[in-house]
Amino acid sequence: MLSVTSGSVPESGSARLPNHVELVVWQSFLRAHARITRTLEAELIAEQRLSLAAYDVLVQLAEAPQHRLRMTELADAVLLSRSGVTRLVDRLERAGLVGRERADGDGRGIVAVLTPAGVERLRVAAGTHLAGVARHFAEGFTAPELDAFGVTCQRLADENA
Repeated sequence: MLSVTSGSVPESGSARLPNHVELVVWQSFLRAHARITRTLEAELIAEQRLSLAAYDVLVQLAEAPQHRLRMTELADAVLLSRSGVTRLVDRLERAGLVGRERADGDGRGIVAVLTPAGVERLRVAAGTHLAGVARHFAEGFTAPELDAFGVTCQRLADENA
């Protein structure tokens, strides 16, 4: 990764480049995110035989109206490409956790639908995942730190939406 202090600064036009402290914090954030998501994924796979991406698909469908989302909406929600979410839904469909239906009023649109088996699988897997979130993420903060981090993350998410 390039840094401002390395002497290898890319052309930036008129955009401001991050300073050393900003880069250090950014890199720490990326390492923390990678460590936590790898750990959560490993726990889900070991205990539930479910990837973090598959768990995310089940959550998004569970939270959607009538437990259904267009494939394009699902891809956006889980931050996967359309082809990536198609392959993942294929696997979840083979496992009986998700089904596909034609979108109402649109003969070409496809909707992913959470099945009763998917609801149950999510219910069981949520215990593993949520315990991991508490252990590997939330317990690393004091209450005021968590509040501040939440406000900051929400602001960044809103700015980049």
